[in-house]
Amino acid sequence: MTHSQIQLFVKIAETGSFTKAGHELNMTQPAVSRAVSTLEAELGVTLLIRDRRNGIILTDIGERLLVVFRDILQGFEKVEQEVMAEKGFEVGTIRIGSFPSASAYFLPKIFRVIGEKYPRIQFDLYEGTIDDLRERLASRMIDVAFLIPPHDEFEVTPLLKEEMFLFIRDDHPLADRSTIRLQELSDEAMIICNGGYEIPIFERFREAGARLQVKYIVHNVNTSLNMIQEGLGVAIMSNISVALSTLPPNVRMHALKPHPYREINLAVPSLQEASIAVKLFIQTARDLFGES
Repeated sequence: MTHSQIQLFVKIAETGSFTKAGHELNMTQPAVSRAVSTLEAELGVTLLIRDRRNGIILTDIGERLLVVFRDILQGFEKVEQEVMAEKGFEVGTIRIGSFPSASAYFLPKIFRVIGEKYPRIQFDLYEGTIDDLRERLASRMIDVAFLIPPHDEFEVTPLLKEEMFLFIRDDHPLADRSTIRLQELSDEAMIICNGGYEIPIFERFREAGARLQVKYIVHNVNTSLNMIQEGLGVAIMSNISVALSTLPPNVRMHALKPHPYREINLAVPSLQEASIAVKLFIQTARDLFGES
């Protein structure tokens, strides 16, 4: 096996196409086919199947080796980073996974600080749901991810613990209360924003013995706020996320009792095996936001 063969196989798996993978690696279609055939012959197994209807399909062994091959490629990159660091240069690409509100709050400052000191470091960002991020981190498609508990299968660095608040319309029966108990929200039409809010809300309602009635599930904080504005329900979100949006004039923020919190951590498959660039990213995030 060679570095180029492994890199090509991973690229085919990620793009789902021989043609796209060859284009990104500056290889002709015949060269791509020969490289894959040679790799399969050397290993003595079939790694992928070309299907006219479904495109490229990885075999079971292909799926398992994909994770191993990503680790191998990361190892090559770690070698390059170590050598360049010895020469006084920090280089590398950090593949980051994040949910939208974390991206908006954390990443601009982190990118600016790292970019000013280490301009050779590059960033690849993937945004998705918490479940998407866990899956991509486990399969080594990303190097580090912003996650909320539970994340027992990864090594985590605590980053931020943010309080969550209730957002309701100003004509809601509870609007004149400064603090609202979770039990008082039993059977209220709840709007859930699935950018990392679901698990903390479900757990706090369960702990308080309150009945959670999920009426709508949305993907965006602004959508939640606009739905509250129209009287479609109430929502529990963090003040950080809402601060990045525009609060409608007839929507109010109220404290809850008991106070629900959401922990945001940085997760990696292994801190010991993380590259210099990834460790730098984690340290920079801790310096900027740690113990908030």
